[in-house]
Amino acid sequence: MTTKANLMAFTIDCADPKALAEFYAQVTGMEITYAEDEYAAITDGTVSIYFGRVADRKPVTWPSPDKQFHLDFRVPDVAQAVEDYLKLGATRPEFQPGVTEEGTRWVVLQDPQGHLFCVCPQPA
Repeated sequence: MTTKANLMAFTIDCADPKALAEFYAQVTGMEITYAEDEYAAITDGTVSIYFGRVADRKPVTWPSPDKQFHLDFRVPDVAQAVEDYLKLGATRPEFQPGVTEEGTRWVVLQDPQGHLFCVCPQPA
């Protein structure tokens, strides 16, 4: 049997760790627990998101096979959350595979440093 692991943290490479920690703290309600030029962290007390400085990191375009990861967030109101996150500095790429004629299943956004994340509705 394989040893089971519990996710404790996820680290995101970025150009400005403090700024990205502030953005995701606003999005998630997590607390900023560390913020320096080279490294920052937010947590809910169980899981943390770390941000590490990589000065010449280049955001990928969307859609692209170069995408390495994206975060998914559940929200009570997708349209309101998208509006809120755009005001915080996120952008909305044109390509939206979760928005169809039948309705919105999820919306893809990019954070202020170009990382993709999806805004998903709460389960019915």
